[in-house]
Amino acid sequence: MKLRLFSRGFRFATGSGKFYKKMDFSDPPAKASLCCEESVEGAPPTYAMYEALKDSCQNNATYFHPDDSENGQRLYQGFMTLIDHIDTVWPLVDHVRKVAPSYDFDAKAPGNGYRSFVSVVDSCVLHGLKLSRQVCTGRDALLFRKGYFVKEVESCGQLLASLGTCLHHLQTLLSWAAPGELFPIEPHSPEELFSQADTINQYCFYGRCLGFQFLPSMRGILKGISICMAGFSEAYYSHGNLISSVWTGGQYLIDPEMRARRIVNISQSASVEFCKAFWFLAESEIMKRVPSLMSSTVAVNKIITLPPEPIVMTTNEGKEMTILPPTVHIGLQGLNVRLISVNKRIGMAGEGSSTLPPAEGIIFHCHGGGFVAQSSKSHETYLREWASKLNIPILSVDYSLAPQAPFPRALEEVFFAYCWMINNFKEIGTTGKRIVFAGDSAGANLIAGCTLKILEAGLRPPEGLFMAYAPLLVSFIPSPARLLCLMDPLLPFGFMMRCLKAYASPNARGKVEKRSSKENSTSNATTPVEGNGFLKVSPSQEGASEGPSSFEEVSPSDLAELQAHKSGSERRQSSDTTISAASLTSEHTAAGITPTEDKSQQYVSDFLERYVFDSDTDSEGRKFPVVKPNKNLHSQREPESENSSTLIGEPPLLHDGENKDHKKRIKTRISEAATGLMGAMSSRLAFITGSNNIRPSQEELAVRSNLDALIARSPSDEFIFSVPRDPLLSPYWADDELLKRFPPVRILTVHLDPCLDDCVMFAKKLKGLGNEVGLDVLEGLPHGFLNFSLMAKEAHEGSNLCVERIKQLLDLENHANTPDNTEL
Repeated sequence: MKLRLFSRGFRFATGSGKFYKKMDFSDPPAKASLCCEESVEGAPPTYAMYEALKDSCQNNATYFHPDDSENGQRLYQGFMTLIDHIDTVWPLVDHVRKVAPSYDFDAKAPGNGYRSFVSVVDSCVLHGLKLSRQVCTGRDALLFRKGYFVKEVESCGQLLASLGTCLHHLQTLLSWAAPGELFPIEPHSPEELFSQADTINQYCFYGRCLGFQFLPSMRGILKGISICMAGFSEAYYSHGNLISSVWTGGQYLIDPEMRARRIVNISQSASVEFCKAFWFLAESEIMKRVPSLMSSTVAVNKIITLPPEPIVMTTNEGKEMTILPPTVHIGLQGLNVRLISVNKRIGMAGEGSSTLPPAEGIIFHCHGGGFVAQSSKSHETYLREWASKLNIPILSVDYSLAPQAPFPRALEEVFFAYCWMINNFKEIGTTGKRIVFAGDSAGANLIAGCTLKILEAGLRPPEGLFMAYAPLLVSFIPSPARLLCLMDPLLPFGFMMRCLKAYASPNARGKVEKRSSKENSTSNATTPVEGNGFLKVSPSQEGASEGPSSFEEVSPSDLAELQAHKSGSERRQSSDTTISAASLTSEHTAAGITPTEDKSQQYVSDFLERYVFDSDTDSEGRKFPVVKPNKNLHSQREPESENSSTLIGEPPLLHDGENKDHKKRIKTRISEAATGLMGAMSSRLAFITGSNNIRPSQEELAVRSNLDALIARSPSDEFIFSVPRDPLLSPYWADDELLKRFPPVRILTVHLDPCLDDCVMFAKKLKGLGNEVGLDVLEGLPHGFLNFSLMAKEAHEGSNLCVERIKQLLDLENHANTPDNTEL
């Protein structure tokens, strides 16, 4: 018997006995901008890959049909199933492919949710074709692994079947909307949409095929993030210790099915506090140092705390008006803004002397994070690059975050920060001749809402707006792009839903109150069941566990925030330089008021100060933390006595002249300190995770006894809520008369963004009103790609395009009236 270890450049016979010539198809995903175009003469037709996949699958099925082994028969069935799914999907995707171009913004910026889904299906077919050819090439080899390819082929079949279900939903959406409209013309609930077809199997999107629709440079990043999310959930929700959580988390690397089950369960069952905690990993000490090590060097990077004092403004008509500081939900608070500049300039407070004149322009920036997480610090990755390439200062607002501070708190803070900036151009190193607003994701929504408030108040508007992947309709109105969140690794369906609920709920409580020990056992710290007229959450979605919490001093929301919290971690604890001017307050002494939402940060500080860290002084007189020694770690709640070993610092070590004993004592102290630190962190992790179980309702308890027992279900249960039609919340609903007064707008988004249709429809609306607007739609990148601009070439190129668009807004007279819509 002749065995081959490798096989290259083969041809295989089809059922008719003819030889099929292998056609080359690119490894990157199908481009949405080209998936609906007519084929160029001489080039293979669009459906050539569909035919190629069917022929390849038929060839493999014929080969494995005589194989009596279990894996051989499963491979045969898997390839035959793929052929059936192709026959089912073909006519559905053909219809969508033909109508998709009519929903574009214009010919220079082709993009909408229908195009995106066609490209996703095409990418799935390319993925299946590549897989089938790998089997054809290696099936005779000695080291061919049938067991591995069985799982790969079956997962590809499940993926194509789920996409077929999505295409059925798209057919429904086409019937609901008018030609060219991406949103339904009549009220239709998502529940109604999902009742039109079978349940979507979300598992297939987060398993072996995770990231198939994205660029190759992004797939590894997205896979790593998904593994981190699943592993982090082990530490967050599990009763186990740190070691067992790390061990289980490592299994997600080698078991894609286990990872998929976990991620889908997290998306459907985790509370908004988990979303906050996971996204705030970007604010960890290690991640905070990445921009300074890898990004552009800047001369100024500091936090300015704005005191909660009234600001007197002059309107465009020359009248004076007083802008009061925000008080809604959490009362008076100092507001932090971050100033980033590549150069020190004349007049910059706290920066000493400089000969460089003030810049002509200023970028007023709001960061993304789903309205519930992150800060200007976590967005430094690209802000430093922008400041360097634009050579003007950037002022980024650290607004308060939901659910502690829902709408309209963040918007009011952004508006307040803008008014302060207008009155303090000199202190931030600019003449303020040209102001450009910039924001990504939730931040883009806020700058659009802020522009509406500025226009209504009659104040000076900015000279331009730049918005990246903006959610401009904060409601889950069914649209094709919104369905993309069912397969998005960075913005899963459940995460999007809970962020919307946390921010847009109009009756959210203004203060986070301490709850009883019984209430503390709930994993959800946001809105109570049926807590307001706009939001109704079923117990099965946000269920509460029974029985008292094992830690009664702190509520679960506090403990969740111990992992990571708001810009508040920057607000009061930043090590950045602050300016000292009469009108400004240092972030360390701001207003003398500690926000309610920063309560958890105080717990962290108190814990570290009391049990773990001591302080010492360096050569320049600055204090820095050192680890306190200890002999053992006992419970914090044990009474302290001479016999109880607690994390209390010992007196300084004294030299006694006995060198041997001296070394021994130093060695012992180092060991004790290390043991104490690790013990403290392990104890704190167990403390955090012990009170955060995902618990189902009693009705589901028998079915969902653990996280991995979750049965695939329709996501429609998540849609039992609505959002008020407020233009400040959803700028898409703003009056035409107000939108006509909008300054020039540049919008940049991506084909695979759940918010794509928001950007397209908003741009269409502005264009129809005669506004100057430009739209760029990038290929193969995820929502939030700017945060990965240092990790992927295409993401960095996208960031550079953002800079070009901002330059146009800063100096429009040197550019053509119609922007150059560039495709990457």
